[in-house]
Amino acid sequence: MDSSWDKSCIKASTRDVEHMTSLGLESNINKTPEEKIFYYRRGIGQNPKNSPILVLIHGYPQTNFMWRHIPGYGRSAPLAGPHDKHSVGLAILEALRKLPIHPSEQKIIIAGHDRGARVCHRIAVDASSQSQFRLLGTIFMDIVPTLHQWASNSSPMGAVMSFHWSFLANVDFATVMIKAQGGDIFVRSLFTRWAGRNELSNKKLDEHDAIDVYAKSFKYESVIRASCDDYRAGAQEDIKLQEEDQKAGRKIDIDVLALYSAHYLGKRYDIQEVWSEWMGKGKLEVEGFGDGVGHFIAEEVPEKTASAMVAFYNKHV
Repeated sequence: MDSSWDKSCIKASTRDVEHMTSLGLESNINKTPEEKIFYYRRGIGQNPKNSPILVLIHGYPQTNFMWRHIPGYGRSAPLAGPHDKHSVGLAILEALRKLPIHPSEQKIIIAGHDRGARVCHRIAVDASSQSQFRLLGTIFMDIVPTLHQWASNSSPMGAVMSFHWSFLANVDFATVMIKAQGGDIFVRSLFTRWAGRNELSNKKLDEHDAIDVYAKSFKYESVIRASCDDYRAGAQEDIKLQEEDQKAGRKIDIDVLALYSAHYLGKRYDIQEVWSEWMGKGKLEVEGFGDGVGHFIAEEVPEKTASAMVAFYNKHV
């Protein structure tokens, strides 16, 4: 794909960075032009208890204001090649490898929402080939495997609910259309469609003008195009690898926590049943959130999401 990157996006507005660093996080904003992936970190190199590093990966159409950037999203540079989940996962792990990590900090747990969870799924299946880090577990937020997602789109209502999967996968066409409407306007409409029906949860979703931060990041063509290529890969390289995984019996051999919205994903799938088909030696835990909570569970119900994540993390310390 065209890997052009508008670097003006890095410091066009830093209000979100100021908020995140006020919470005790450290950003690499001054090194992003060279390091390519924008991220926050805390406690790296200061881990006397030898606890696993928790790696957090956001989804579409969000940015690191939820947590770290996927390549091509927000301030991060697009990959030079395709944005398939294997390549994106390797890029993120490579960025982690370059940090001043103590030898005792080679254990990691990865967690992702939406597209970030799909990156986590790919990393989890490939865990045995990872020599740099020892992957202890993974947390998937509000997804089913890509293969299941595309299969469900064969129903009329499934195709309507997930219209963006086929639309965005047509990269050139979708990029032009989104630019014509305005990337920020398009993103706001997606939040309206995918957020829940719980008024309190929706207020939490938009705390610190989060939706405005996400929307503004899509004013850049490089972000629109890279995110579309993410979906194109989901229709090509990613699904091909998942088909090969199932035929070869390559399963997930690490523990998995699958969190989901009962109102959003839970209406369409039996989450326990779907993910059980993909599990190998690992243990599967599933937890759904009700009360009209929508797709953005980490922000709509942050306390419940954090509680579930911490409990899972503590089991692997």
